Amino acid sequence: MNAYNDWIENSDDVKEYQERYSYLYGIILVVFLILFGRLWFLQIIKGSEFKRFSEQNQIKEERNPAPRGMVLDRNGQILVDSLPTFNVTLTPQYTVNLEKTALELAPILSLNKDEIVEKVKTSRKQNGVFKPVRIKENINRDEVAKIEAVKIDIQGLNVEMGIKRNYLLGENGAQLFGYTGEISREELPVLNSGRNEDNKLRAGDIIGKSGLEKRTDTELRGIDGAQFVEVDARGRGVQAGRDLITGGFPDEVDSVPGRNITLTIDKDLQQVAYESMLKNKRIGSVVALNPANGEILAMVNAPSFDPNHFSTGIPTDIWAELVNDPFKPLRNKVIQDHFSPGSTFKAIVAIAALSEKIITPSSTYFCPGFLKYGRRPYHCWMKHGHGAVNIYQALERSCDVFFYHLGLELGIDRIAKYARRLGLGIRTGINLDNERGGLIPDSEWKKKTLGEEWQGGENLSNAIGQGFILVTPLQLAQAYGAIGTEGLLYRPFVVKKIVDADGHARQEFNPVLAHDAKVREATDDVIIAPETFEIVKKALTLVFSGDHGTGHYYRIPGLDMGGKTGTVQLFQFTAESVFAKCESRELKQRNNGWMAAFAPEKDPKIAVAVHAEHGCHGTAAGPVIHDVIYAYLKKYYPDTIAEAEKSKTKKKVVVPKPVETTNEETDE
Repeated sequence: MNAYNDWIENSDDVKEYQERYSYLYGIILVVFLILFGRLWFLQIIKGSEFKRFSEQNQIKEERNPAPRGMVLDRNGQILVDSLPTFNVTLTPQYTVNLEKTALELAPILSLNKDEIVEKVKTSRKQNGVFKPVRIKENINRDEVAKIEAVKIDIQGLNVEMGIKRNYLLGENGAQLFGYTGEISREELPVLNSGRNEDNKLRAGDIIGKSGLEKRTDTELRGIDGAQFVEVDARGRGVQAGRDLITGGFPDEVDSVPGRNITLTIDKDLQQVAYESMLKNKRIGSVVALNPANGEILAMVNAPSFDPNHFSTGIPTDIWAELVNDPFKPLRNKVIQDHFSPGSTFKAIVAIAALSEKIITPSSTYFCPGFLKYGRRPYHCWMKHGHGAVNIYQALERSCDVFFYHLGLELGIDRIAKYARRLGLGIRTGINLDNERGGLIPDSEWKKKTLGEEWQGGENLSNAIGQGFILVTPLQLAQAYGAIGTEGLLYRPFVVKKIVDADGHARQEFNPVLAHDAKVREATDDVIIAPETFEIVKKALTLVFSGDHGTGHYYRIPGLDMGGKTGTVQLFQFTAESVFAKCESRELKQRNNGWMAAFAPEKDPKIAVAVHAEHGCHGTAAGPVIHDVIYAYLKKYYPDTIAEAEKSKTKKKVVVPKPVETTNEETDE
């Protein structure tokens, strides 16, 4: 009876909660219907689409990098090409234990574990987890075999084929050719601006970073191809039948090689110039050009660097050494640095003085070793002076006092007009980046820039190529080329043509005449007469062939060649120490040396400028000038050299003798 009564009481409790359970059943039913509806939508409505997405996740695109175009010299000899390489990559997306993975890879790749970890973490922050990280580039065959053996156990590890740049001349010409590197995160949006989607650069792309590699990057860089492989959930390649994938594999895309660039550079001459700088232990630069059309024949900087280091990822210690080197090996000194030209500028002052009728070929000034202007003596490099000299002897012996007088009588404004007419202080327009313009000052420039009037004494220092005057080695070579050709000033250029992989020329660059200095232009009133060029050329020939010529020891016997030495004092010295032996000073306090030349005198085939930093004298550049001119003429004009070597005699140049003059030294 008690049991029955308990059942009755429990039944009443069930009835009390039964209504509440109905709400729970309803919620469960609604959730079930939602799940069922979602599954029906995904599998029935969207089933085919998601199946395709799933299959696509099984397919991994592997890029086939396009080889960059070759860089060739004027005769088709290879200067820069590309070589296949293998790189080890690790994809953060698939990496489970980075520390453990790095520990396993470090001994195989001869790397530090922490270095691997840092590379992956840095890339993960900058590029996300999906971009493969290059752990080591340009691995050897033994390393490839070891990686292939262990990658099945290391998720995300892979060996990719790449292409590295190969600079056949090594350090020679590095500043001209430039180097390549992986595009940075900051460069991507800048370089992609204005590009269509098919042509956009992507993270990991290799681009030109400096020099010709950067300037002609669009032409040199080809179009990458792609191939497709099936991968498992860990991103590893698998052997599976393609028939299991509904859409099949996308077609493999062939890469398109970049176009080849043919330069005006002569490989052999480039090598001669660089080896001469090294042999003579010179710091500075060399540039040689054809004055008859503006073609650059050689462009050398010393010290230099090996751009091949950049192709495989430059080590931190080498990079630090390059950027901290006081002689700036990364800069192209030929166009990016400008310097006082020293006595090489005297040829331009001579042209100005003859053109303005300040002097005649027979006019003389007396040089006692100094000229006193105001209370200050302006010294000649020859302590005891040169005596009475005319324009021929003044240029042959590089008499400073003679040109002090010309500077005072001409004034800076007239000097500036002729200097600019011959291309100094103005960008040449060469097809290279970051060219500097230099500076040819005048009275208006000083007033505008410094807020001061031009002082008479400043004419003296500027007349001998110091003071405010700054020129690049390329400008000086161009100016001496114009003197040699008697006024023809061609725009220098280094890229001759761009050729596609099939050998078809896509673009050719022809000589451009900037102006003829013998012809008056609408924009100025400067004109240089042919007889003025003849006088100055004859005087410059004496620099090599004359008994007192400052370039006498660097002549090519039997060959008429014209040029000028120049010495640039970098610091002010006391009257007692100004004539002290330069070589006894600290390197940084030693004078810079210049030499510019053209050859042969009649119908010049080559013009060269050499800047020897801290070389003490202009003659420091002499051996390089000799080697470059001789090598070029020997190769392209062997009859000229053969005739010169056959005679082995200096050709005397007949010049007017000094005559009595009233322009003797006086205190001013």
